[in-house]
Amino acid sequence: MFVPFSVNDFIDRAASVYGERVGVVDEPDQPAASLGEVTYAEMKSLAKRMAAKLDELGIGVGERVAIVSHNSARLLTAFYGVAGYGRILVPVNFRLRPDEVSYIVEQSGASVLWVDPEVDEALKDVTAKHRFVLGDDANLYAAEGVEPTPWEPDENATATINYTSGTTARPKGVQITHRNIWTNALTFGLHAGLTDRDVYLHTLPMFHANGWGMPFAATGLGIKHIVLRKVDGMEILRRVRDHGVSYMCAAPAVAAAVLDALPQWQETEGEIPGRDRVRIIMAGAPPPTKTVVRVQEELGWEFIQIYGLTETSPLLTINRTRAEWDDLDPMERAAKLTRAGAPAIGVSLDISPDKEVLARSNVVLEGYWEKPEETEKALADGWFHTGDGGSIGDDGYLTISDRIKDVIITGGENVSSAEVEDVLFLHPSVAEVAVIGIPSEKWGETILALVVLAEGAEATQEELIAWCKERAAGYKAPTVVEFRDSLARTATGKLQKFKLREPYWGDRDRKVN
Repeated sequence: MFVPFSVNDFIDRAASVYGERVGVVDEPDQPAASLGEVTYAEMKSLAKRMAAKLDELGIGVGERVAIVSHNSARLLTAFYGVAGYGRILVPVNFRLRPDEVSYIVEQSGASVLWVDPEVDEALKDVTAKHRFVLGDDANLYAAEGVEPTPWEPDENATATINYTSGTTARPKGVQITHRNIWTNALTFGLHAGLTDRDVYLHTLPMFHANGWGMPFAATGLGIKHIVLRKVDGMEILRRVRDHGVSYMCAAPAVAAAVLDALPQWQETEGEIPGRDRVRIIMAGAPPPTKTVVRVQEELGWEFIQIYGLTETSPLLTINRTRAEWDDLDPMERAAKLTRAGAPAIGVSLDISPDKEVLARSNVVLEGYWEKPEETEKALADGWFHTGDGGSIGDDGYLTISDRIKDVIITGGENVSSAEVEDVLFLHPSVAEVAVIGIPSEKWGETILALVVLAEGAEATQEELIAWCKERAAGYKAPTVVEFRDSLARTATGKLQKFKLREPYWGDRDRKVN
């Protein structure tokens, strides 16, 4: 028997098995009226009314519906109300500039655009055939009792188009199918050990790689969603305490925000919540070793590392502490956990001759929206080409060394900027760091560290260079350290190293030397 996968399988089960359970607690503090506590039965009803509204607007199967929103119950529901009835949801990063949002809306050919009230004015010139502001629910939902047009599921149909963060060029629209979403959600849920006793805090933007699949995995298991609109360390700790949160997904910067809030929390609120209960699943960049140690020792939360890309739905690998590591000291165990991890079930990895990480799995994208040449290049030879440099150890664990273009070749030696950054992060005065290669007449390239010091801290160039030489091979130490107030990042928090390199490479045709 063959039954095609559909994203609505997740909400259908939740409404059937956990219909009276609170499925989502909406963000209370937002410009659109909060939906408050919504049961799973109510969420399914809202999804059906959303689909019926699209019917009323004449939006057919396969048409695109773009939504620019902070985390919200409305955005969560849209995954089912749009994609679950055959349309294609285009979740857009609310931090993007108006011209970037306009490009995505136009390139995707979206017929409908929903915008959060907070960004409405900034995006006033971004239009579509139908443009509505979230919160005016008459434009979002049909009347109660109106049934949507049924859709015969096609698991190979595109469910969402998620745009890459554009660290090097115009963002590309990643086509994620119902089959991709299903495979990712079930695999992620299995590896993370999710059950219906869990409570999930949305510290990760739902727009970002579809919230890594948690809107589906958590829903299908009847897990309560706690919506967090904006990242704040104190607020994260408060919701962990008040809602019994047991897991969250986050970039390293989110963990840093929580750790930074600890002194204030302990002074005003007392005991740290979630000890021996919360697991924090991290990705986006290799976290500093000391961050892993602090999460485990100071917060008492389990640290889990994953690796993946928007193009892979996103889970490719997972790194979770195992019995064999129980007797290691915290730093040794943390060092193992900063690796990308072992392949998730159903994922095959390989390393190309030029050290690029290659992947094969049912989570790999269908293609880039209306970019056949880019698609062919990314899927050449039956493998997805990640663009990341890395290696696979004898134990099968993947280590990401760098974006291939960011590997520094100095004096004929390859240096991973991530490795140098990790060493510098161990210095108590360093809050942020980015390591790049710059031209050198003697070495071809030399290593430059751009450093943001912790508030009130001091350090010199000579001190940081010596620190690196004491902890890594001499050729891996930076020859120059520059101190900055901040570092250029994308709207999703990734370092924009091509921007950091620009002043040093100037008009050179080649960005290697």
